[in-house]
This record gives sequence, C-alpha cells and structure tokens, in this order.
Amino acid sequence: MNRKMRQILQIAATYIGTVIGAGFATGREIVEFFTAYGSAGFAGIVISGLLFVILGTKIMLLSRSIQASSFQELNIYLFGKSAARVVNILTAVMLFGVTAVMLSGSGALFAEQLNLPFKAGILISFILTVLVYQRGMKGILWTNSFVVPIMVGFSVLLSISIIADKNLPVFFKPDDFSMQWKWAISAFAYAAFNLTLAQAVLVPLSREAESEAVIKWGGAAGGLGLTFILLNSHFALYSMPQVLNREIPVAELVGQLGHAVHLFFVAVVFGEIFTTLIGNLYGLCGELDRNARARSNMVMLAVLGGCALLSQLGYSSLLHYLYPAFGIMALIFLIKLWSVKIE
Repeated sequence: MNRKMRQILQIAATYIGTVIGAGFATGREIVEFFTAYGSAGFAGIVISGLLFVILGTKIMLLSRSIQASSFQELNIYLFGKSAARVVNILTAVMLFGVTAVMLSGSGALFAEQLNLPFKAGILISFILTVLVYQRGMKGILWTNSFVVPIMVGFSVLLSISIIADKNLPVFFKPDDFSMQWKWAISAFAYAAFNLTLAQAVLVPLSREAESEAVIKWGGAAGGLGLTFILLNSHFALYSMPQVLNREIPVAELVGQLGHAVHLFFVAVVFGEIFTTLIGNLYGLCGELDRNARARSNMVMLAVLGGCALLSQLGYSSLLHYLYPAFGIMALIFLIKLWSVKIE
C-alpha cells in the first residue's frame, strides 16, 4: 500500500473513530436520534450521512487553508474573535460533557455486559487514557486504524445475521414520518453535534495529510463509512425493538451470536469508547495547555478527573439529557460552516 492510500485510510478511520464513541458503538445514541423515530430513522441517517461527507471534509480543508492548529482557531475564523469566545466555551463544555459520557459508557459496559463494578470500567479507561494520551495524534491514528475496521465488520455481521433469520421489519411506515418533522430535526442535530465535537481531532488531523486530495478522499471515505455503520446498526436495532431499553442494546444483539463473539465485541466497543475519549481529551486539553500555567500533564489529569466525577451520574441519563441539548446548540456551527467558502 502506497503512502497516499495509507494516509487516506488513516484519515477515514480516525474520522469514523472520533464520531463512534460510547453512544454510537453501544447503540444508545442511535436509539435516541434515529431508532426512536422508527422507519423515519433510515431517512434521518441519509441526511446525517451527507452532512458527514460534505462538512467533515470541509472542516479539514478549511483548517488546512487557514493553517489552524486547534478548533479554537477555526471558530475564530468562522465567527470572529468576540463571538468565537462564546462558541469555544460552548464547544469546550460539550467536549467535557461527552468525555464524561465516554467514561460512564465504559463503566456501563463493564457493569451490564461483564458483571463487573461500574467504577472498574471508569478506572481502567482512566489509566489507559493517561498512557496513550502521551503519544498525541500518533496514538489516536494508531488506535483508530486498528479498532474501526473491526467495528465495521461487526456492523455487517449483525445485519447479515438478521437477514439470515428472515426477521425483516417493515422498512417504511407512513406514520413514522408524521411527527412534525422531529426525525429530520434530530438528524441535523446529530450531525451538528458530532461535527462540532469532531473539530477537536479533524482540525489537527488536517495538518497530517500531505495534500488536499488526501483530505478529500479521506473525508469522503470517513463520512460514507459512518453512514454505512449507522444504517447497519439502526437496521439491527429497528428489527429487534426488545433490546432498545438496555444501556448497551447492540451488545445484547451480538450476544445472540455466541459467548466468544460477544466478549470480542465488548472489547471492540471498549476500544471505540477509548478512541473517542482520547480524541476529545486531546482537543480539549490542547487549548487549555496554551492558556493554563500548569504543566500539560496536570491539565490533562485535572480535566480527566472532573469528567470521572461527572460520569458517576450514569451513562443513559447523561446521554439522554446532554446529547440532544448539545445537538441543538451545535446547529449554529453547522449553519455557519455550510455558508463559509474556502479561499
């Protein structure tokens, strides 16, 4: 594999891995934004997928064009210095909240799927994050290059197993589309929320690519990959509504494929939680390092410690209340990003 293709695949994998965090990989986030709307969720995913392809790539191209090294610099370009202060604070709050959800998700994974203490999952994630964080962007690239292809494989395996069992649902129910366009609003909010957070990794990632062509192909591949996994996961959850009330609904589906496969999937979900955790922390601490007088490691430990405390509120509760609220807030970023032209 030549250097250009390797970079394209690394960008695509890192983009996918940044978005696929605790909520996505476990299925809880997909239930909240898409499966809750039944068959309309398929249309919602197509909308989100197009936004991931177009605007995820645009974030990287725009960041490369203005030589931005952090999401704060990109927001200053988009909104101006005064407004960017408010946007950056909101983005930092979102990153902090989602990092807490990642930690809480690891605890829920240990508790519900492995019958181990909730706090054990948080502690192990905390320790591993501290170790891998030291490698910076290289650590993020390496982790995603390993975990994301496995997650794609599991997504396909779930759909194949449902089709093989001939347990196919009704793909179009007119009543699902009559809820005052809530399904469409949810789709835009989902894309806005994830793209706003993905800035933390996509902006510095743009500096790793050797050309704009690499960014375009990598961004497109990443956005299409996200759409593919979303459609597969929603299809599986929509086909098996009895698991929707579980904290880790996708793991419940995989559990039907056998104990060994289930354990392997739990490890992969933990890996996805871990990649998003590192990515969010990397972006959040990058700017704090420049503004704080404390050493880099002290800032990272303080942020991670605060997230660990917030994570005690519980995974489902945090995700249910924080994610939709953050999605509506992030629509401002989505609209502004769509309107700006790359020079």
